[in-house]
Amino acid sequence: MSVRTERRSRGPLIVLPAALWLILFFTLPLLIVVAISLVERGRAGGVKLPLVFTLEYYQRLVDPLYLGIFWSSIRIGLIVTGACVLVGYPMALFISRVAPGRRNAVLLLVMIPFWTNFLVRTYAMKLLLSAEGVVNNLLVGARLVDAPLNLLFNNFAVILGLVYGYLPFAVLPMYTSIEKFDLTLVEAAADLGANLRRAFLRIMLPLTAPGIVASVILVFVPVVGAFITPDIMGGGKVEMIGTLINRQFGVARNWPFGSAMSLALMAMVVVGVVYYLRTSQEGERPL
Repeated sequence: MSVRTERRSRGPLIVLPAALWLILFFTLPLLIVVAISLVERGRAGGVKLPLVFTLEYYQRLVDPLYLGIFWSSIRIGLIVTGACVLVGYPMALFISRVAPGRRNAVLLLVMIPFWTNFLVRTYAMKLLLSAEGVVNNLLVGARLVDAPLNLLFNNFAVILGLVYGYLPFAVLPMYTSIEKFDLTLVEAAADLGANLRRAFLRIMLPLTAPGIVASVILVFVPVVGAFITPDIMGGGKVEMIGTLINRQFGVARNWPFGSAMSLALMAMVVVGVVYYLRTSQEGERPL
């Protein structure tokens, strides 16, 4: 009994470092953002002193202009997430089927982009898609087009840049799930008369769904709030909520409005993720 009592007394001490970390670097900054979003903006930016509380900036969020930007960010996030899953799933399946001796080398190729600064990779993609870049030179040289295509500063460029940047976040979780899948289950389904398509949809896809769910969350959450890629690849012509928040804290110096938009984005993402997780768990329950 004394040993059990001693372990219980040490329990709070064990979680104390993690609790302090969360309080200092998550809860406290979040409370500061909430406080800033509820006060008036100063004349030169920042917040007005003495503090004057207001809900003006939350009311501005329902303006059709900002609602349109929110919807555009969600739409681009869904497209990028879907593209990453569609491209990443076959890649993860291929990696899982590579011989064990070469599998680590293939995984290394997937992770190499993480070793390069995200900003540098985005500028490299911009150079590839420019009017005098490699892609247009190949198309013109092969006489597939008469003139360079307009591949930059549009939704296509932003989506392509985001897919390129976040594809590894989709491949690795799906690989972890697929690598544990037993392929003999597909063979058993074939013996029972199921074709390859039916075996994939009814057996492999549901059993590897946790990896897909993890990939969707890891890609969708950062993409919706992205601002580097839309700013560089969009050239200021593609507005997303991340670029708008960045501008409020930078050029406009409207910290309260930027804080209100940040909290609204966070709430929207949390609600969407929770809803997705609940619906996916309900779909996995046996009938």
